[in-house]
Amino acid sequence: MPSEKTLIRHNKNLYPCSTSVVMSIVGGKWKMVILHHLIEGPKRYNELRKDLQVVTERTLSIQLKQLEKDGMVNRKVYGKKPPIKVVYSLTEFGKTFIPIMKAICNWGDQVVADQGEIITISDE
Repeated sequence: MPSEKTLIRHNKNLYPCSTSVVMSIVGGKWKMVILHHLIEGPKRYNELRKDLQVVTERTLSIQLKQLEKDGMVNRKVYGKKPPIKVVYSLTEFGKTFIPIMKAICNWGDQVVADQGEIITISDE
């Protein structure tokens, strides 16, 4: 007799559990960092580039497109001719993730305090 398996469908994809759904939206090296910088409010693309200097332009662009596709980030374009202004902000759905991000950041701060160290590097 075959056993039944429950799957979750989200954005046309199938997942084994809700944790997998969450990780598909915010998982990866840079998505949480991008979302964290947008908690402060809307930012232009170049502002995000300055905040995230270690991320390549290509990676930042891809991650922003994925976050936009998943409904976490809103992209607003001002102007029709170059130079255009592109501003990113959290959507209402994205804002529902703020308490979770803050909890993760607090836990990260505790890990650093207990097990790590902060090193200051000069920009010379």
